[in-house]
Amino acid sequence: MTLQHYGPDAIRAAVGFEDVIEPVSAALVDFSAGLGDSPVTVFAPAGPDGDVHVKSAWLPGRGIFTVKVATWFAERARRGSAAGAGIIAAFDAATGDLQALLEDEHHLSDIRTAATGALAARTLARPDAAVLGVLGTGTQAYLQVLAAAAERPVREVRVWGRRPHRASKLVAALYRRRPDLRVATVPDPRSACAGVDLLVTATASTQPLVHGHWLTPGVHITAVGADGPAKVELTAGCLQRADRLVVDSRALAAIYGDLAQAKLGANDLDELGELLSGAPSGRRHADEITICKLVGLGVQDLAAAEVTLARLRDNPRTGTRPASARDLQGDAS
Repeated sequence: MTLQHYGPDAIRAAVGFEDVIEPVSAALVDFSAGLGDSPVTVFAPAGPDGDVHVKSAWLPGRGIFTVKVATWFAERARRGSAAGAGIIAAFDAATGDLQALLEDEHHLSDIRTAATGALAARTLARPDAAVLGVLGTGTQAYLQVLAAAAERPVREVRVWGRRPHRASKLVAALYRRRPDLRVATVPDPRSACAGVDLLVTATASTQPLVHGHWLTPGVHITAVGADGPAKVELTAGCLQRADRLVVDSRALAAIYGDLAQAKLGANDLDELGELLSGAPSGRRHADEITICKLVGLGVQDLAAAEVTLARLRDNPRTGTRPASARDLQGDAS
């Protein structure tokens, strides 16, 4: 078989987060049922300004297995590109032969994380959630807002970021994609948290940003930024205040991110895949404070790669261009 290679423009045009929500859901359910394997390695050759995630996965009955190398380097952004880059290699699950290289510039990582955020909002946010706060101004902040607004009747969005010009750029990008939303910047993290129904944290912070006494009954938090051993967004008090802590992987949550920093064990944690399977259920009552901490799994990449390869080979997308990192760079082509 001839090795297939697909570049970032073709991949971005072929698939968006909406296309992978249900495949990612199925992959998470399988993972939480103990099927397959999804090892993760994270290292940081540029310290806090850059890290590398190597994630691989296989699941029974799938035609391929995948190995992904995803990078995030601040220097890349300083040179005018998106901070994220990377590639997913797809191998034949029966023979081990390399079938395809998806040089996606982090797009598949972006959309599968957004899809998982959509599933978290669907499962844990109140059905009437209308006000959303977001900490962060990058691609994931942008996509997580769109994902949550696709699942819940969000009408107002409050954006906070350390760099006001980046926050303003995110507001403009959200307005272009969803002009029905009322989107505005706020001066500090507490203002983004005050009285919201749903909060997204999508930063590279190494210091906690959200405090427990800021949380109001009924709020749901989707925390996606702290995906390495040195990163943290939520204080221990925030985690202790929660009535429900949900993770994508108990094992990874013990190593990377907020729960690891707070030295919280795996006891009493639910996995999102378990909730998606219906055992246990999602949100239990309106006043419950819920947190879904996502580190990211290779099975999500596997699901996204399967959808993308099928679209690229058989059914190219037509119509609206999917949301991507380029929206924040002002590229609406």
